[in-house]
Amino acid sequence: MSRMRRRRALPLLPLLLICALLPLSSPVRPFVIVITGDDLKETPSSDSLPSSDPSSSSSEDHDDGDPDWDEFSSSSSSSSPASDDLRLDPGSWLSVLDPSFSNSHLNSSSSSPSDGSDPDPREALFVSGINAMLAAASAADPAAVDAAASQIEVAAAAGLPHAHSALAFLRGYGVLRPLSRPRAFLHHRFAAEGGNPQSKMALAYTYFRQAMYEKAVVLYAELAETAMMSFLISKEPPVIEPVRLHSGTEENKDALRKSRGEEDEDFQITEYQAQRGNSAAMFKIGLLYYYGLRGLRRNHTKALHWFSKAVEKGDTRSMEFLGEIYARGAGVERNYTKAFEWLSRAAKQQYYSAYNGLGYLYVKGYGVEKKNLTKAREYFEIAAEQKEPGGHYNLGVLYLKGLGVKRDVKAARNFFLAAANAGQPKALYQVAKLFQKGIGLKKNLYMATLLYKAVAERGPWSSLSRWALESYLKGDMGKALLLYSRMAELGYEVAQSNAAWILDRYGEQSICMGESGFCTDAERHLRAHSLWWQASEQGNEHAALLIGDAYYYGRGIERDYERAAEAYMHAQSQLNAQAMFNLGYMHEHGQGLPLDLHLAKRYYDQALEIDPAAKLPVTLALMSLWLRKNYAGGFVVNLIDSLPEVYPRIEEWVEDVILDEGNATILTLFACLLTVLYLRERQRRQAAVHAQQPPDAGQ
Repeated sequence: MSRMRRRRALPLLPLLLICALLPLSSPVRPFVIVITGDDLKETPSSDSLPSSDPSSSSSEDHDDGDPDWDEFSSSSSSSSPASDDLRLDPGSWLSVLDPSFSNSHLNSSSSSPSDGSDPDPREALFVSGINAMLAAASAADPAAVDAAASQIEVAAAAGLPHAHSALAFLRGYGVLRPLSRPRAFLHHRFAAEGGNPQSKMALAYTYFRQAMYEKAVVLYAELAETAMMSFLISKEPPVIEPVRLHSGTEENKDALRKSRGEEDEDFQITEYQAQRGNSAAMFKIGLLYYYGLRGLRRNHTKALHWFSKAVEKGDTRSMEFLGEIYARGAGVERNYTKAFEWLSRAAKQQYYSAYNGLGYLYVKGYGVEKKNLTKAREYFEIAAEQKEPGGHYNLGVLYLKGLGVKRDVKAARNFFLAAANAGQPKALYQVAKLFQKGIGLKKNLYMATLLYKAVAERGPWSSLSRWALESYLKGDMGKALLLYSRMAELGYEVAQSNAAWILDRYGEQSICMGESGFCTDAERHLRAHSLWWQASEQGNEHAALLIGDAYYYGRGIERDYERAAEAYMHAQSQLNAQAMFNLGYMHEHGQGLPLDLHLAKRYYDQALEIDPAAKLPVTLALMSLWLRKNYAGGFVVNLIDSLPEVYPRIEEWVEDVILDEGNATILTLFACLLTVLYLRERQRRQAAVHAQQPPDAGQ
């Protein structure tokens, strides 16, 4: 086929509803954390509070020395975004993926020589193995993958932690024979003990799935703190765009188009407008380069250029970013005096988030005459009054630590919760810490783990998603699958979903490598099923639908209506209209659920309430119910019941003949034919009933 159309989770009237039900697919909804009164702890014990000298809690000379107030310390004038990532993420594959970095910058761990001596041969072997493995994935060459894995094995045997991490992935992924998740776990343990963050993420996710929150929370807390080191003063941290390759059962073409970086038509139009003097376009281009959005590489030098040009046109937002750039030394020599000047100019223009940066400078005494906690608090309060999340967060830190104010854990907790509700990642970290330690909130390791995980996933190791997406856009499905699978192992839901999508849509192109070369169909289905299952555990309702489909149709696994119903129930619990429709169908036919026409109607009605786009399929389904109640055993009912048996053949015919040819008229005529048959059957029944009635005595 010239194009592949994948399954829809709609057993009822499969031919008639083939197009009508496509709109039922919807994006995955983010999880929402609800704090109730039962979670609040109004009288925390003093011995659990962070240590501090109460006598100096309001002193201007108080030096907290806490990483919460070291947001500028992670960069230097000579550093670049990628080198910062390498420093925080030893063992990163960045030097292989990004040609602008040499292999000698693979990591900055203590094992790297800094005295001019020869580089560690283990690292050179590891880098060579990773490079060969990615090339083999692109070429879909199982023999080359084995050869690359052998190099990594040698480096691991010599004790290199990062090689153990890669080896764990290959063992758990099934590339190395035999597939062994216990051995993969041990390799991750060795790597994590050696300081490899990816293995720490993999172990934390494993513990999280097994509800071993005592262990998971420790690892996620450490990883979240590392991620915090790269966050900015008042704005969001470097944005990780979790681009989803699919929207329901179709490729997410709009999102993919916007992820092509400088090749994207929208970017080129914006750049043209910026070159013509449009200040809004200048700011947008600067923002894209500063954060590395929409497929662009982070480039602080270009960001500085465009923000500076926008400021010349009076753009207030760019003033604040220039303040942050000078404070961090991002693409320019660090200069706190200039940072203060630019932030002050933005604040005078009522750009309230700039007050957070000014408050920080007064907390540290950077670029100002001296440290002034009172003035810092005033600036944070101004920002908070304007509903700036950074203002709430910073006030929370002041009150939690008693900096310039009387220590008040209850107030700190409330400020953190306000910022967390706005999605402020640093506030999520602080709320997680309160849950973990039972300070201001009742101890809850599950909530702490969940929140730490959300922050940790914004760390520099998430940069693999960019390279996976770039490979996908270039048509390099083997490399994209390998990179998404690596991130899936670390617990990223979007990566799990994307890897499963590639396996389902492109797996027949022999890009999946298993224990005996290329994956068999069974291996591919099972691997995709496992990934969809993990994604569904993390709230991906579409994944739950596909799992239900797999069990319902017996795709890659044994058909099991009861487990299909369980999966649909999971998706339905997230208010998914298509899952409700499927459950209605299964109740209507007694498949995996009790035969219950009343419950079937309730689910159909709920599907329509959730998604008005389901009006046509739900109407047809309700017609089916009406026919079943009033004309059980009739021709039309038997015809409807027979459709699922011939559905695979009809679906293939529809895809090859109708959809690919664009001949929607045939589909319409077929639907009309069924309608005519139904009306003729109804007319025949009515005529038969009329013939059996005695003639009217009055006639």
